[in-house]
Amino acid sequence: MISNQLSMNDLKKFKHDITRFMMTYKFALDEMETRIEILVQEFEMLHEYNPIEHTKSRLKSPESIFQKLMRKGGELSFEGIQGSVKDIAGLRITCSFVSDIYVISKMLRNQNDLNILSEKDYIKNPKPNGYQSLHLLVEVPVHMSDREERVCMEIQIRTIAMDCWASLEHKIFYKFSEGNQAVPARLLEELKQAAASAAALDSQMERLHAEIGLIKEEQADIAEEALNRIIINNQQFALPKALLALMNEDEE
Repeated sequence: MISNQLSMNDLKKFKHDITRFMMTYKFALDEMETRIEILVQEFEMLHEYNPIEHTKSRLKSPESIFQKLMRKGGELSFEGIQGSVKDIAGLRITCSFVSDIYVISKMLRNQNDLNILSEKDYIKNPKPNGYQSLHLLVEVPVHMSDREERVCMEIQIRTIAMDCWASLEHKIFYKFSEGNQAVPARLLEELKQAAASAAALDSQMERLHAEIGLIKEEQADIAEEALNRIIINNQQFALPKALLALMNEDEE
């Protein structure tokens, strides 16, 4: 009877500890999602362009954490998990253009209370299968009732094309893993070709985006120049610069 009572107490303590452990990672995700939402609203309200299309978060299950811990040979403890499994909490940020990825990365680096532990740039150095994305390991401050926790999470930043390819690759590998089968070489080669096509599409979209930006700048310059001229009887007259300066002084 005492033995059973002790094992029940141990079970209750373990449930309490693992719940608290998982909660810190959930709160880290909540914290980062709030920060990203603030950036989204700032761009929507103050800027003409928002680089963030959408975000998606995920929290590994205890079973998945345990399996990864065993693969990595980590110690079976909460400290061992924290040291070996760095992607318990994950946030994926999707944007339109490759340049947006580095803009977002810079914005995160500028947040002084975030500690960037590491960066893996699979855009400049794609994986052999063609995978592209920017991975950041970040320590996020989480304020609990009795202390502050520094929680490690992974942030992946990628374009829509990269995300589409990664989703397809995951579905294919998951489908074949269910039957304990290897993915056929033909499909692997086609996936690699699709990754190259996605990268080419990103490059083309980036060029179009840059060209549209130049056109908008030229149109803005033309509009500003038109404001400094008047037309009388089909003749254009430039407004005197001294008059424009005087008008500015009066407004001040």
